[in-house]
Amino acid sequence: MTDATPPAQDLAGRTALVTGASRGIGLGVARHLLDRGAAVTITARKQAELEEAAASLGAPERVLALPGNSGDAAARAAAVDACVERFGSLDVLVNNTGINPQYGPLVHADLAAVSKIFEVNVVAALGFVQEAHRAWMGAHGGAVVNMASVGGLRSSGVIGAYGASKAALIRLTEELAWELGPDVRVNAVAPAVVKTRFAEALYADGEDAVASRYPMRRLGTPEDVAALVGFLVSDAASWITGETVRVDGGLLATGST
Repeated sequence: MTDATPPAQDLAGRTALVTGASRGIGLGVARHLLDRGAAVTITARKQAELEEAAASLGAPERVLALPGNSGDAAARAAAVDACVERFGSLDVLVNNTGINPQYGPLVHADLAAVSKIFEVNVVAALGFVQEAHRAWMGAHGGAVVNMASVGGLRSSGVIGAYGASKAALIRLTEELAWELGPDVRVNAVAPAVVKTRFAEALYADGEDAVASRYPMRRLGTPEDVAALVGFLVSDAASWITGETVRVDGGLLATGST
């Protein structure tokens, strides 16, 4: 991704909560929103990694790091409450937390692992929306972005449970957009393979070979995804809700897997 003009401070005065933000896409999103003037609360399970991420963002007066498991209801409530208490609002929620402990054919899948995938990737996202709505957005409005995946739009053959959870998240996005409009907009983004530690197993054996399947001839970066999230939560997207926007380097346009 080439360098771009620094974003305008169009999100100044707004507060965002980004889950799963100690690294990868979540950290990239947090940095992008911070650069556009927002105050940002970041969450993740591992405290040391989260503190390191917060330090890398700078602007300590506009960054709050809260360790916690997104799959835990008490941790979700605590994160939302702390965000509102510290910054006075919660205008943007980015549900980025995701796990994928199951690879291979679904017919042989460990059902406990499948249940955990849905608990974290779908139920926890809904839980965060519920908490945000109760604490702030129900009375004041806001914008939600759920981190889906191209795996939720087309079968992969190897990450079926993860893909099914992302398909459910896409459907959840549509339902919430219908329920919460006009004051709260809810959208999703669907990345293809992005160069992060989370996705490394999908390209580690040959990045060039994987990238050759993309019309853009490269894999994605966290910044590619962050720029789209920034647009969707901004006033420039004020008539967009219920959408799932692909950020996939053209992968799905090729019709290949």
